[in-house]
Amino acid sequence: MQAHDLDDFLDRLVHVAAAAVIPAVACGLTVRRDGRPFSVAVSDALAGQVDEIQYGADEGPCLDAMRGAEVVVVEDLRRERRWSAYRPHAVAHGIASSLSMPLIVEGQSLGAMNLYAAATQVFTAPVRKQAEGIAAQCTDALTLTVRQFRQSQLLDQLAEAMVSSSVIDQAIGILMAQQRCTAATAFDLLRRASQSRNRKLRDVAGDIVTRVSGAPPEPRTDFRN
Repeated sequence: MQAHDLDDFLDRLVHVAAAAVIPAVACGLTVRRDGRPFSVAVSDALAGQVDEIQYGADEGPCLDAMRGAEVVVVEDLRRERRWSAYRPHAVAHGIASSLSMPLIVEGQSLGAMNLYAAATQVFTAPVRKQAEGIAAQCTDALTLTVRQFRQSQLLDQLAEAMVSSSVIDQAIGILMAQQRCTAATAFDLLRRASQSRNRKLRDVAGDIVTRVSGAPPEPRTDFRN
């Protein structure tokens, strides 16, 4: 499975999860890039916003599921004692409960699938089973792609492939020059713009390249001897 095919598959998958797992209202898929979490696919702006709250606070059920490689169920977020920096902001966004499932690829936790609901105590055993089936499809796709990137630093290359391309690299370079910042800071700026606009990272990057160059971005050129 090629990187763009995987990206499209994951995008469809989160929309299916948000619609099929009743009464979930939003779904986000988190992976790690260079050790930092990133929402590679979201069903809507709400999922992206709640994911981003966790990344900013460096805590929350999604991160616990990914880091601990275990399912994290939140029955009633308002009664939770965990995640004091994340909890009030998520509640303010209308989140009452959630289900976060780790994505275990070749024995390592690569990311997490997160389902958010506006009602409490909704992720019962049957609902969880249904959600786990969808997460398993995601894991299968990630596992297949990991095997194609086995040559070196497979997990980092997988995450890079899902959220990076020559167009994104060009946009990062433009932001570095404009903002006089590091590549990591430029990527964070690009990521936040993607989340707030609920648009794919590569599309936001393409807009930046087009605005600066006056022409749509071109694909990477293959050089041969």
